[in-house]
Amino acid sequence: MDAGLAALLGTAVGSLGTLGAAVVNGRAQARTQHVQWRRQHRRDAYAAYLSVLHDRDIAMDAILSVLRGPSLDLPELDGTVQHFIARARDVHRAAEVVILEGPPSIVEAIDRIAKESSGLSEVMQRMVKDAHAGDTGERAQHSATAAAQERRLYQAVSEFRVQARGVLGNAD
Repeated sequence: MDAGLAALLGTAVGSLGTLGAAVVNGRAQARTQHVQWRRQHRRDAYAAYLSVLHDRDIAMDAILSVLRGPSLDLPELDGTVQHFIARARDVHRAAEVVILEGPPSIVEAIDRIAKESSGLSEVMQRMVKDAHAGDTGERAQHSATAAAQERRLYQAVSEFRVQARGVLGNAD
């Protein structure tokens, strides 16, 4: 084989090797970018969910504050209840995005928060109903139940944070 043909074959093999390496590197970079993009979407969804949970919890605290106060202002109570309902709807919308982003461990954490939130909402509804009826007979018991339910809800939210950190790779 003459030197010109050998040089040509060497150049062709070198070019194919370079092209192959570029393809492999390009695919690896695309995978890395996709993982980073997915992580960012999940992070944004989790942060938005935690934000609306916080807003809803503030609205919930406002209801409980009015109910536990020394004098009951029913129009104020009704206003805080309406504000809470709006924030609860925000939580449901944000939860749907988190559920879509997955994974199953996050969905389980969301379900636990929803269960504990529902339990607290039921207690608050009984408290509001009693307040409108002027019935204070079970006020202390409802307050104690609400406090216990708030602790369970806080624990569920804490567990969601741990799951979210794990999914995002921030488990340290």
